[in-house]
Amino acid sequence: DLYRKVFVFRKDPSDAYVVLRARLEQPLHNFTVCLRSYTDLSRPHSLFSYATKAQDNEILLFKPKPEEYRFYVGGKFVTFRVPEGGRDWEHVCASWESSTGIAEFWLNGKPWPRKGLQRGYTVGATAAILLGQEQDSFGGGFDLYNSFSGELTDVYLWDTALSPDKMRAAFLSLRLPPALLAWKSLSYEVKGDVVVKPRLRE
Repeated sequence: DLYRKVFVFRKDPSDAYVVLRARLEQPLHNFTVCLRSYTDLSRPHSLFSYATKAQDNEILLFKPKPEEYRFYVGGKFVTFRVPEGGRDWEHVCASWESSTGIAEFWLNGKPWPRKGLQRGYTVGATAAILLGQEQDSFGGGFDLYNSFSGELTDVYLWDTALSPDKMRAAFLSLRLPPALLAWKSLSYEVKGDVVVKPRLRE
């Protein structure tokens, strides 16, 4: 149980990462991924990387610069421009639904304008899911200068597009629906220099 704990990625740049294990029975037609990050990086970095054998950027949350997030589904991406963070925790949720191709992006409990992405696509179920690195091949192919350095917590993946109420609940760390990946019951393996520590403040 990682309640009130964080992964600290200590080095910059880093070859460290965390492997997450989700029980996916079938491909995803909808999903939501949420996480909280704290970093002073200004270079590009990967937050959440979900690769299949067919597509290394099947799902990717990537931050190319402090005022921009990229959300990938099936190798294509949309960009969300954000205010440059005040060196504080940032909570992001990104959801996608295949039937409409609607991509939603929420930052600190607030929605950004929705965008269109990969309508009709299906996300493969056999995946390598990593925190802290961006995969250029299944489970590997890292570029150290896309690595994450800082603190990550509250990582979730659902097989639905969460409602606005649930998006706000995720930001506030309230009760959430059962998830494929849930921070409070996370199955994970640390590879390299990552330390689990209590969160410094709420």
